[in-house]
Amino acid sequence: MTPQDKAKAYWKENTRYVIILLIIWFVVSYGAGIIFKDALNSIRIGGFKLGFWFAQQGAIYVFVILIFVYVHLMNKLDKKYGYDE
Repeated sequence: MTPQDKAKAYWKENTRYVIILLIIWFVVSYGAGIIFKDALNSIRIGGFKLGFWFAQQGAIYVFVILIFVYVHLMNKLDKKYGYDE
């Protein structure tokens, strides 16, 4: 595998990770906070309706978790393709 092929494969896999993580974040922030709000409001967390909680805080928590997941995935990807330090 040439260095150019290795770089293309690396970026293809990196792009796939980013797209998957952005889809998860979209589903959580837009889906849970807006589309499924009425169904989720029947559940309460800490006295607040779950749909409201996702719209106000849940999407932010999920985004922070996804950042750590991305860091973990990228560390594995760097080692796989030999780009780690």
